[in-house]
Amino acid sequence: MRYEPHEYQRYATEYIETHPIAAVLLDMGLGKTSITLTALSSLLFDRFLIRRVLVIAPLRVARDTWPAELEKWEHLNGLRYSVAVGTEAERLAALKRQADIYIINRENVQWLIEESGIPFDFDMVVVDELSSFKNHQAKRFRALMKVRPRVERIVGLTGTPSSNGLMDLWAEFRLLDKGERLGRFIGQYRTRFFQPDKRNGQVIFSYKPLPGAEQQICKLISDITISMKSTDYLQMPELVSTRYEAYLSEAERERYEELKKDLVLQLPDGDVTAANAAALSGKLSQMANGAVYTDSGETISIHDRKLDALEDIIESMGGKPLLVAYWFQYDLERITERLHKLKIPFSRMDSSESIRRWNAGELPVALIHPASAGHGLNLQSGGSAIVWFGLTWSLELYQQTNARLWRQGQTSETVVVQHIVTKGTIDEQILKALDAKDTTQTALIDAVKADLKL
Repeated sequence: MRYEPHEYQRYATEYIETHPIAAVLLDMGLGKTSITLTALSSLLFDRFLIRRVLVIAPLRVARDTWPAELEKWEHLNGLRYSVAVGTEAERLAALKRQADIYIINRENVQWLIEESGIPFDFDMVVVDELSSFKNHQAKRFRALMKVRPRVERIVGLTGTPSSNGLMDLWAEFRLLDKGERLGRFIGQYRTRFFQPDKRNGQVIFSYKPLPGAEQQICKLISDITISMKSTDYLQMPELVSTRYEAYLSEAERERYEELKKDLVLQLPDGDVTAANAAALSGKLSQMANGAVYTDSGETISIHDRKLDALEDIIESMGGKPLLVAYWFQYDLERITERLHKLKIPFSRMDSSESIRRWNAGELPVALIHPASAGHGLNLQSGGSAIVWFGLTWSLELYQQTNARLWRQGQTSETVVVQHIVTKGTIDEQILKALDAKDTTQTALIDAVKADLKL
């Protein structure tokens, strides 16, 4: 695909190219991966300033997102990459391959540096989700700090650098600039910018910033930091549409293809049949989402790929409000179960009280069904990001739901609409139809037929 960046993406790319130390703070969905890869390509092949790059990211982002972006864009075709995730043997094999970019999950940073036996000779490091290095006592932070002097260029990417307050910034920028701006020791940083808050005698439980501390900290780090929240490069509000791809295992793919081919899927807990192309599209959508209704009305779980993707997206939000659109009832049940497990507060948008709580910023996650997102439901005060867990063929419902956030009165510079798409499934056909604004029943059936090659 041809890469046609927005002006703000060009700006951010050039910033990385011209700053050996860069903290790039972009809201979710603004294309931080493609921005960074474009800069890496230039630094490798045009400017000849680097030769070997290490990308550190959350597991599923490292395994799926970075490789997908590398394969997606034409201008990145020359970049060789190797993904070092999986078993120790798989990671070692990946690190020994010839590549320009090596991608590893953050949980294995300590292993790479202290146990792998692979020389740490990367001259550039990219930390995707810099906020995951906010704990200066964590093993991954300590390990990376050991080799930080060997790294000539470093980029930290995140949309939420201080989700728990300004105290988070010290470790993140200590990693980036080795303590030049905020100090080499956490005690110095704490004494300079904070004062004790909650305490019991001599035991201090928390700290609060001193007056003017935030402005002083921002000034200190401003020369190596870019934030899309404060730029004038976006029209306000701009609608940014992105996709987060989930990937089926081989066994899950076989189940999907079996139903698609035979219109009947035999499972231990019951059979699933589809009478025609339209019914089949519904069944395939269910399977893409992770579970399917049997002929007897029972629900059978197929995979958790989209739930894992949703968990990653919620983590990347860093507590910022996220509206989650679901389609099937079992979507709601499974999302609810996962959120309970993660202990994340949420509510369905099905009452005046839940809408009030959302608009008051009291809910980090809210769940909405497109059929209930009709005209007049104003949710723009509560957030500016929506993720589609399950897609709908209805262009009207799709647009109405997005318009709950993308509307007059939205104070954010951008509204991000993200779609969790299961690769190689009907999700791709639905999203293509929505993009083409052709979601009639004929388009639905034609899409299924094309996928089936009928």
